[in-house]
Order: sequence, then structure tokens, then C-alpha cells
Amino acid sequence: MSHHHHDHDHEHDHDHDHEHGHDHSHGHSHDTVSPMNTREKLQKLLEHWVAHNQDHAKTYETWASRAEGDGYPEVAALLRQAGTMNLDINKIFQEAAAKLK
Repeated sequence: MSHHHHDHDHEHDHDHDHEHGHDHSHGHSHDTVSPMNTREKLQKLLEHWVAHNQDHAKTYETWASRAEGDGYPEVAALLRQAGTMNLDINKIFQEAAAKLK
């Protein structure tokens, strides 16, 4: 039996393919792409990814507490480990964002 529930929406999923939707083969080289546009896009993506990972970490903790309360301590520990990993990834994203300034 599978219960799949998210505490936030996933309208952002369309963004995951967005970068691949633009074709640079229309006569312009990649050198004509403004570094400013790349920097701004990366800043927005990194902010989005950090917020998304924080949301997931909160959801994992909520479900870890429920799992623990219902007698699944090993599952709870693994969910907490996944949440910690998400927050560790955020440190990398935040370091990357700091290098864009």
C-alpha cells in the first residue's frame, strides 16, 4: 500500500527541463550568451533549490516523527539521514551562490 503525499506543490517541475528547451544553434555562439544572464539564472536556481531542499527536509522530519511514533525507528533514522543530506547539499548551493557575487 502506497501513500504519497507532499506538503507543498510541485508546479516548479517544469523548470527542470527549461534550461534544455533553448536552442543555441540559431547562428549565435555560446560566447554571445551574457555572463550576467547566466549569473542571474544561477542565483535564482540556487535560491529555488535551497528552498526546495529545506521543504523536503521538513517533510522528511515530519514523516520520521510519525514513523518513530508508529514503531519504525529504523525508517525514522533513515528519513532523518536524508533530511541531513538535503541540508548538506544546501551548504554546497549556498557556497556556489556566494561565488556568484
